[in-house]
Amino acid sequence: MKKLLLSLSLALLALAVHAQPPKHEVRAVWLTTIGGIDWPRTHATSSSSIREQQRELSRILDQLKKANVNTVLLQTRVRATTIYPSQYEPYDPCLTGRQGGNPGYDPLRYAIDECHKRGMELHAWVVTIPVGKWNSAGCKALRNRYPSLIHKIGDEGYMNPEMEETGNYIAKICREIVDKYDVDGIHLDYIRYPENWKIKVSKDRGRQYITDIVKKIHRAVKQRKRWVKLSCSPIGKYSDLSRYSSKGWNAYNTVCQDAQRWLREGLMDELFPMMYFRGDNFYPFAINWKEHTYGRIVAPGLGIWFLSRSEGNWPLTDITRELEFLRSNGLGHTYFRSRFFTDNTKGIYDYVRNRLDTYPALIPALTWEHSTPPQAPRRLFIDNSNDITLYWDGATDNSDGDYLTYNVYVSHNGTVDIRDSRNLVAHRVMGKSIRFRGSSSHAPLYFAVTAVDRYGNESSPLQSAAEARSSQQLLRNDGRRLYLPKKDPALDANFVVIESLAGNIVKREYYNDVIDIHNLPEGVYSIHSMNRNKKTHRLGHFIVKRGE
Repeated sequence: MKKLLLSLSLALLALAVHAQPPKHEVRAVWLTTIGGIDWPRTHATSSSSIREQQRELSRILDQLKKANVNTVLLQTRVRATTIYPSQYEPYDPCLTGRQGGNPGYDPLRYAIDECHKRGMELHAWVVTIPVGKWNSAGCKALRNRYPSLIHKIGDEGYMNPEMEETGNYIAKICREIVDKYDVDGIHLDYIRYPENWKIKVSKDRGRQYITDIVKKIHRAVKQRKRWVKLSCSPIGKYSDLSRYSSKGWNAYNTVCQDAQRWLREGLMDELFPMMYFRGDNFYPFAINWKEHTYGRIVAPGLGIWFLSRSEGNWPLTDITRELEFLRSNGLGHTYFRSRFFTDNTKGIYDYVRNRLDTYPALIPALTWEHSTPPQAPRRLFIDNSNDITLYWDGATDNSDGDYLTYNVYVSHNGTVDIRDSRNLVAHRVMGKSIRFRGSSSHAPLYFAVTAVDRYGNESSPLQSAAEARSSQQLLRNDGRRLYLPKKDPALDANFVVIESLAGNIVKREYYNDVIDIHNLPEGVYSIHSMNRNKKTHRLGHFIVKRGE
């Protein structure tokens, strides 16, 4: 009977999941650097190749931003090697093509700045126990420094989880990252026994060894910056369930990874379980994670690489159903890996951008660390002499983070409802102004601005006292069809581009008198003509409003 109910709930999800998108939800992606398989594809060996390596990352982040991804898990410690200048470990060869090669800039700092410009969090992904090939630069350096610490399995080296120095050393790496960089999180990978390690202690003792490492890292991070999130990627099945077996592969018994305890005891703020499964191997175990969040954040990882014809050739619906199931149960979602997502494998990127995550979402606040929101911003000014530009006076922070960002909301009602995620047009704005390109409209627009502290606590809104409008007439539409004026014969344009209020392109079409807009969410849009050289000309604005 339970299996039947589960199947029925899955069939009904599509009716509910697109109705009111959540305002708070983690939408993450693992961005892998080992071997440059996600990034970088270009080695930094000259000034021009440095710029191209940076452009590659910026293009990836642009794509993620357009799909409303809000968390980037960037592989930072790779295999006892790093993508930043560390005093403990050499540079990873993914940056330059050679062991220890200096890329000529700080890739981690660049990535953090680029993520923050786009309103996204960056978490430094730290691979913990594996340290690479036995004779690789990172492994050899550790073996020379700690001769008895590294355990050899095959031709790979692993830090011994049963030795005191392992936790001390990994904590030292994490402390270095937190001290040097404005990261939003430390994300631990492989914080467990290797699956091919012959565990000779009791499983309870083995779990305690791993937990002791986590405690040291937690102390190292939180003593420096309490707002930095600590997370890990546990095995996707925590343990056997009463009616569903993990088939010998689970976190708790197989590799001594007691991740649910870490949530319960406050050692972790977030979990990204690696749920690279389908059917009964996925749904019951996802529910198990949901039932043991302990008020923390859980955003299961989905194996979207299986969509690739060479990796598994899963149908897209296997992933979309899982995404909808996670949302219906209040869980976030994470993609492994970035390249399969941005390459739009089997249409996954299009589905997320155009159907699932059409609106941005905020990351849940760390209320267990700090819960007093900042004071609201003061004195909002609107300049609509050309485009609409908002200016506001800064708010007062009530936390120890001493740094605020801002969220901006817009609607056609005099009082903007900030509870409705569809009104959120910009988040984690670092300055005290924002410009909406080509966003003036005949209909009144009202704005609200809130302040957000380091912990994610949001202030009450500062509402605009006046509407923003221009004398421009809106283009006519009925919610399904947009009617354009006859094209001027002198206008060299074959296409039209529709942009959201925030300036993101949401649709491209051939230039016609009638444009299909039935898939566009309600909101304010601008439309531009575009010629073959991608030069644009603004045709006007329109509002999609369909009523109840």
